Amino acid sequence: MRNVPLAEVDHVGRAVLPVGTDYPPGHLLDWHEHRRAQFLYGATGAMVVDTAQDNWTVPPERAVLIPAATRHRVRMLEVSTRSLYIEPGAVPWWPATCTVVDVPPLLRELLAAAAGFGPDYDLAGRAGAVAALLLHEIAALAPLPFHVGIPASADLAGLCRAYLAEPDAGTTNREWAGRVAMSERAFTRRFRAETGESPAGWRGRARLLAAVPLLRTARVGEVAGRLGYASPAAFTAAFTRAFGAPPSRFTVRP
Repeated sequence: MRNVPLAEVDHVGRAVLPVGTDYPPGHLLDWHEHRRAQFLYGATGAMVVDTAQDNWTVPPERAVLIPAATRHRVRMLEVSTRSLYIEPGAVPWWPATCTVVDVPPLLRELLAAAAGFGPDYDLAGRAGAVAALLLHEIAALAPLPFHVGIPASADLAGLCRAYLAEPDAGTTNREWAGRVAMSERAFTRRFRAETGESPAGWRGRARLLAAVPLLRTARVGEVAGRLGYASPAAFTAAFTRAFGAPPSRFTVRP
């Protein structure tokens, strides 16, 4: 199915409903949730997924697993998606929180094939076999570390979401503490209690996540400069430590 709203087919008696959707650049799917679990794969472009507790950046040719009934929003950056909407009972192993995963070549081909199925595809034929194999392949995927936690309290969450929208290497703990009328020490202690990491560490990771969409259209050196790194080498080293692969792996292919 292509460009079909889930509401039109959610009632169909299939555990797996494949839907391919093309989005205009910068499109925002505002806060919503699905009755089904969702495997959201960006065949092109990058995605940024928000929930109340976390923020995930999904690089090109990766996917995010979204649990059923999870309120979320998605910013689409020149994305054409291949989604699978899956009955929760068919995937008891599905993660309890959103999870970014790699998408190996076989899974990509299966997703491309499934996008051509009708909503009432033949369970006993080739389409049914592809749908079953998709679930086996997804179950074998390992999570990727493309996310940051969002504090539970509204004031700290506001700081973090604003920073994710416009990361600034010059921001300090003292500045953040002043915005929420706290001493720097008390602020740092509270931030760590809510996120599990220091404010400076959190900002560093957020800046690296911001690099992922930028790498679609800019060279590594340009991205390093925009995000305040002293050199491309320093940026590359930090990115590789955080994500296990150099930023050149996420640049647009010629």
